[in-house]
Order: sequence, then C-alpha cells, then structure tokens
Amino acid sequence: MTPDGEPHHTMEYANTRPFMPESPAQRAERSYGWVKQPPTIAAGRAFRGEESLARGATLARPYSAQSTGLAGKIGAIDLGSESRVRSTPQPPKAGAFKVREDLLKKETLLRIFYDRGDLPIAVKHCPQENEISWRVPCDKLDYHYYLPIFFDGLKERQYPYDFFARRGILDLVEAGPRRVVAVLPQLVFFIKEALGTREPAVVGTTLKVLQTMLKADDRLGQALVPYYRQILPTFNLLKGWNKSTGDAMDYSQKTRGNVGDLINETLEMMEMYGGPDAYINIKYMIPTYESCMVV
Repeated sequence: MTPDGEPHHTMEYANTRPFMPESPAQRAERSYGWVKQPPTIAAGRAFRGEESLARGATLARPYSAQSTGLAGKIGAIDLGSESRVRSTPQPPKAGAFKVREDLLKKETLLRIFYDRGDLPIAVKHCPQENEISWRVPCDKLDYHYYLPIFFDGLKERQYPYDFFARRGILDLVEAGPRRVVAVLPQLVFFIKEALGTREPAVVGTTLKVLQTMLKADDRLGQALVPYYRQILPTFNLLKGWNKSTGDAMDYSQKTRGNVGDLINETLEMMEMYGGPDAYINIKYMIPTYESCMVV
C-alpha cells in the first residue's frame, strides 16, 4: 500500500493506457519505423521520379525499406500500377501484305465506259455460268482500244463489273490470241496495278488471266519476258502467301483460291512458255525460285 492508500501496481501503471491488441498497421509501424504523415500528391510524384519533392512533403517510407508484399497496400502512399516499369513502344507494322484500298477505290475505265453505254456487251444468263452477249463479234473489235479497258476492270470487286472484266478478257484472248501480242505493252501497267492491290480475290483473278494468256499463244510467253521486272516483284512478295489450316481440310482447292499456289503455277508456266531466257530472268527477280525444267 502507498501512503495514499493505493496499491503499488495502480501507481505504477497510472499513466498508461489499458492493453489493446495491435493492428497490422501498428505492428508494421513499430517494426519498420514508418512516419505517420498524411499522403500528398507531390510526395507520390517525387517517389515515382516525376518531379522533385515539394517542401514539407515527406515520404511515408524510405525506398530502401520497401517491402515487396506490403508496398502499395500499407502506408501513406498508394503506388498502384503506375510504379511499374514502362515498356518501350514497339515500331509499327510495315503493312507489306495490307490491302491497298487506295487502288481499289479508283474508278476503273470499265465502270466508266459500261455505265456510259459505250461497251457492246450485256449479261447472258445461262443455267450453269453466265456469259457475255457481244453485240459486235470479238474478231471485229479494236483490241488496242477495248482490251486495256477490260484489264483495268480486274481491280473491280462489284458485280457485274468484275464478271465483265474476267469474262471479257477470256473471250477476247480466245477469239484472237495473236492480236493480244501487239497490245501486251499496254496491258503490263494494268496487270501490275491489279497485282499491287494485294487483294486475294483480285490477285487470284489476275494470275488466272495470265495463265490463260500463256496457254493461248507461245509468243505471249516470250513477249512477256522483258516485263518481268514490272510484274515479278509482287510475285516475290506474295510467293509464300499460303493458307495455314493445320490438320483441317481446305475445301477451296477446287476454286483455286490459294494465292501462293497460283503464283508457283504461274511462274512454272512462265518458264515453260517463256523461252530460253525465261528462267534466268525469273531467278534474278525471285532468288528462291527453283526450275521446273530440270531433267
């Protein structure tokens, strides 16, 4: 008992608070020596290195004393996702195989002349496949005037213009293959432009037209050799453009819609019908091409 009549333990703990269990925040404060100060925007920016620490702003915890598991969860500053290391932006794609919409949007000569009624053609509906009803026989037409118009229509994707372009070229080549040789220099520009669109349907139709021309007359294959440097760069770009189906079945084989296979077939036909100088010119433009004429 004290002289005042109080127990000794009461006097010993008179200035202390009653015992209360510690919270996780209090335990972390006692263990790591955190400074209890209200968070500020300037302190957070300075911690992330965005600007210098403002006067009077103190970090809630030294950087060297950070804990991996507690950082951003307990303390005065919530780091969030902004404290992560920012990745370096990657360069944009080159777009080598991107469809050239600027070429496809151009109004073709076939569309202009047909809408104006200057072409002697009409659709002839047949049970299996439609044909062109020619108001003037094909052998009486001026190939220098009409054939480039149909070749310019190879870029069309809308019916009936795409049908007229494809079917009109086939009819004219079939009616006068020898007359096509003289017009070939005028057609190279339109063939190159159609291949440059990189549209699978347009490129496939153009390749099939080239194969038909090579088969129609042997002179066409030899006359096309000087123009390989205008046509074959697109072949070299799209040569490996094949459809990857894995273990699935590609049911479009009957329609021959695979651009990579069509390019390989066309290159082989160019070599077969192009004469003795065809292979060396193809090899110069497409180094990965292997001859199909080796015995």
